Amino acid sequence: MTASQAHRKGTRAPDAPPTLISGAGASLALLVVLFSSFMDLVDATIVTVAAPAIARDMGAGDAQIQWTIAAYSLALGAGLITGGRLGDQYGRKRLFMTGLAGFMVTSALCALAVDPGMLIGMRAAQGLAAGIMVPQVFGVIRASFAPAQRAKAFGAYGAVQGLAAVAGPLLGGLLVEADLFGLGWRTIFWINVPISILALVVGARVLPESRSASTARLDLVGALLAASGILLLLLPIIQTETWGWTTVSHALLAAGVLLLTIFLAHERRLAGSGGEPIFDPALLKIRAFAVGLGASVLFFGGIGSFFLTLSVYLQAGTGRTAWETGLVILPYALGSIITSGLGVAFAARAGRALLITGSLSIAASQLVLLAVIRDDSDPGYGLLALALFIGGLGLGLAAPILVNVVLAGVPGRNAGAAGGVLSTVSQIGGAMGVAVLGTVFFADVTGSTTDASGPAGYGHALGIVLVVSAALYLVAALVMLALPKTAAGHVDQ
Repeated sequence: MTASQAHRKGTRAPDAPPTLISGAGASLALLVVLFSSFMDLVDATIVTVAAPAIARDMGAGDAQIQWTIAAYSLALGAGLITGGRLGDQYGRKRLFMTGLAGFMVTSALCALAVDPGMLIGMRAAQGLAAGIMVPQVFGVIRASFAPAQRAKAFGAYGAVQGLAAVAGPLLGGLLVEADLFGLGWRTIFWINVPISILALVVGARVLPESRSASTARLDLVGALLAASGILLLLLPIIQTETWGWTTVSHALLAAGVLLLTIFLAHERRLAGSGGEPIFDPALLKIRAFAVGLGASVLFFGGIGSFFLTLSVYLQAGTGRTAWETGLVILPYALGSIITSGLGVAFAARAGRALLITGSLSIAASQLVLLAVIRDDSDPGYGLLALALFIGGLGLGLAAPILVNVVLAGVPGRNAGAAGGVLSTVSQIGGAMGVAVLGTVFFADVTGSTTDASGPAGYGHALGIVLVVSAALYLVAALVMLALPKTAAGHVDQ
């Protein structure tokens, strides 16, 4: 059966026989991919704490700070599915090492950025490199470890996710505050370089090579159309404060919608001819998948923007240092770690209930935090920590299992493709949240009639974000009522 025949019949061409590894080699291989994943996960959050320092040092405007964060998520999301296909075709070790090397180089270039434009560009390049590297982690584990080892390896990956959630804000605050060698915020990128070099050296020796037997061509046109369309949609939103809603802004939005329409038509035509599109529109006919897309955008759309605006509020509004900001955010990460294991353990029995409970908990957290900052004074650590801890508990219940619950309603033969699209959409949702809610926040600070330099002005702007974000999570909870009751048993990790 050829790859195109396999696609038309709804099956996947099998992987080439893997070279299973064990003992010290397996441990080292796992450490390499886990450390690399740790860097990617930390880089998604570490910049939020460092954002005020970046703005001060480089004279970056609000929109440029938003792009510094959104560019990474957007590029990562755009690269995930394409990166996975490249690994299947050309070798997962080869693509992992290529992505890791690119991540190292672009991290160094972020650290060397001389102006906000260069930093944004390098952050996008860093996200693309991560988009090549990250999908290979799952492929390397799946193709290199026996089933019993594989379960432990994926469990270790879950633990790394939790650790990264804690380490991102704390590490960002510590590095900015320490000002090592007078480098300030630039150390948040420099730290990736020695870790990457070590991972490259060890990975070259211990990682096995594997690839899929499929010979399907890469849907590069689809990848470019999707990325370009989303970029054109986000550009005028983030630049609203600078550009206003001009004819150019409306034209860009229209062009973005047009490109995404062309993208869907291209993907439908490619699937009909027996090719392998990066997104098969037929998946939208599956109710659980269509509902899951909406739930993912709503759920992840509020996370990145929340931490960005909270970090700016704590530092610019209340005068906390970057390190103190990291300590304030710590309870959120700890709450997530506490419940993430419970969520995974009970997902097979009560996945939908856990998702809804998690979303409602985050909404409650936002409203509690809103009450904490309403008196226009600097809240104490205890009240902030309580509100954030509640949110972390909710995040841990829902975030790790959302994709698996959605996939319970997707036929097993489509699970791999659907899972890849859902992971991509979660990144795009995060970028959209930073674009929309970040713009609302900074616009309110700029136009505030209160003292914009203190807790009152920044607190008012954060309050708007909290209200909108809480509404998003309430709507997400309602949407999740249409998802399957339990998590999938056929997930293609």
